[in-house]
Amino acid sequence: MSFRTSLPAGVFAASLTPLKNDLSIDCDALTAHCKWLLANGNDGIALLGTTGEANSFTVEERFQILDAVLKGGMPPEKLMVGTGCCAFPDTVALTQHAVSQGVGGVLMLPPFYYKTVTDAGLANYFELIINHIKDPRLRIYLYHFPQLAKVSFSTPLVKLLVKEFPGIVVGMKDSSGNWEHMQEICRELPGFNLYAGTEKYLLDLLRIGGAGCISATTNATAQFARKVFQNWQSENAVGFQKHLTKLRAAFEGYSFVSVLKYLFAKWSSNSAWLNLRPPNAMLREKEAAIVTQRLKALGFDLDLKNSIAGQPL
Repeated sequence: MSFRTSLPAGVFAASLTPLKNDLSIDCDALTAHCKWLLANGNDGIALLGTTGEANSFTVEERFQILDAVLKGGMPPEKLMVGTGCCAFPDTVALTQHAVSQGVGGVLMLPPFYYKTVTDAGLANYFELIINHIKDPRLRIYLYHFPQLAKVSFSTPLVKLLVKEFPGIVVGMKDSSGNWEHMQEICRELPGFNLYAGTEKYLLDLLRIGGAGCISATTNATAQFARKVFQNWQSENAVGFQKHLTKLRAAFEGYSFVSVLKYLFAKWSSNSAWLNLRPPNAMLREKEAAIVTQRLKALGFDLDLKNSIAGQPL
């Protein structure tokens, strides 16, 4: 079975979205951030995902974001764009727009408001979207995040979608943290482009045929994740992965959006990074101190002077 895609295997950052003080989108800063992410170890960008606060933006704002980063020089084939919404016409509109711009793929949440939906209902939803779009360039990556969406992509459902829409449903971001689910997907669908939603599974997933990781924290840890990806078959891989897993753990326990925006504000001395759309909220001072202490204990360069190319905005 073919799972062809223009998106690279490797390390993807689930990009943050910089906001202005009035909470409108700072498209120039976002474009600069995406370019910085590619320059600092990421193979691609997942734009408008959970970390990017996508579900706090209107459809029109999401059009604006994609148009702005492409106009700013981001290569479309490096972008996986989040388009999944509860209302299928919104998903169709966002997906058509993204595909028309030549992006490498779209990342689709299931419709996540109703919690007792069946696999049949979800299959109908994706059939409806795909039949509306009818574009041979369409490449869908399913976004499996049951802790947040409360709606899951079961293995039988994924297999059904792959069978019914070959060459269209080509991959998945699995943010479940369920290693058994990832193993099952790789075993049942060899060659399927499965990305872990956390870099702590990066080495293990590569060893069973997965494609890489798409992570919030690779906004900051991509250079360390890249060492794992580039050396996953070498004797050094386990050591690289152990350090990467510790770094990931240092960010856990709080909202990744809040932690990472705090970190980028500190790195860049730019307080605009602290802007988030409600209901997300910035870290409290005590929480920020805990994260800072954890990272310093791991030798993470909070001044960016030694290990990262160029200053983030």
